[in-house]
Formats: sequence, C-alpha cells, structure tokens
Amino acid sequence: MAQSTSSAHDFVFEMPNGETLDLGSLSGKALLIVNTATECGFTGQIGGLQELHDRYGDKGLVVIGVPSNDFGGQEPRSDDEIAAFCEARFGASYIMTAKTHVKGAQAHPFYKWAVSELGVVARPYWNFHKYLISPEGGIAAWFSTPTKPMAPKVTRRIESLLANLPQDMAGITQD
Repeated sequence: MAQSTSSAHDFVFEMPNGETLDLGSLSGKALLIVNTATECGFTGQIGGLQELHDRYGDKGLVVIGVPSNDFGGQEPRSDDEIAAFCEARFGASYIMTAKTHVKGAQAHPFYKWAVSELGVVARPYWNFHKYLISPEGGIAAWFSTPTKPMAPKVTRRIESLLANLPQDMAGITQD
C-alpha cells in the first residue's frame, strides 16, 4: 500500500537546468507556488510575484513560479525563453521551475496532492492559481487566478505566516 503524502515538503520539482528543487529543503519557510504562463492575460502578475519576492523574501517567503502550457497553450516558450522573458520584462528573480503539467492525468504530484487536500474547487482552473504553503508544509490558503499577488488578502495571509517564523528560519540576520 502506498504511503500517503501529508506535506508539500514531500515533493520535488524539476528545474530548467535539469536539477531538482526539493520543497523539503525549504521547510520552515512560507512558499507561494503559482502556475504561470507568459502569453496569458494575467501575465502581468509575474511582476506582482516579483514584488512579493522583494518585499517578503528576506522575511521567509519563497515564491516559486511553475510555468505551464496547460491552459490555452499560453506557455509555448522553452524553459530558457521563459526565464529570459520574465527577467527582461518584469525583473523576475524568484525561483522558476521547468515547464510542468498542473492539471489532468499528467499533473505534477504536488498539484494532485493539493486537489486531494482541498477538493476540486481549489484546483487550478487557469494560469496564475496560487497555493500558499505554511512553514510546516500544509496548505495555508489558495487564491484563484484573478487574485493579484499583492492583493490585501494575499499579503495579510503571508504576513500572518511570516509573523510566526523564528528569526533564524526567516533568513534575517540581526546586528
């Protein structure tokens, strides 16, 4: 019998360079995992994700973009082209995985787990669906596509998670 997954920290994403991103290595930090697409009407949210990264990255938030071509073929670029576009247009410097399936039978195991945890209402129905993961690895919240990264309901939830982080886990050094 297969062991059930109980934490986002149990998952690994492929990176564009062929290496892997083990979410377990980010235990103790809050994660915002967002499926992205560079030719979507919501592509401007890449800039909002960078703003979150800039504002909260040194306080313990890790933003992870997961490019996907699952919705309307809106991510036709290669992994290298995605990174170059996001950096050039939005200054994006947060983590971007390799292009990944987020829906259907081929969906990445993280996305299948998230749906099993929250139900189909919380599955990605389009690009820029957001999962906020607690430092312990549970799903703290999810936000649908139209919710902008800097929306007050997103930033308030992030701030509440970060407020509970020990200073050494957040990456903040004090003089």
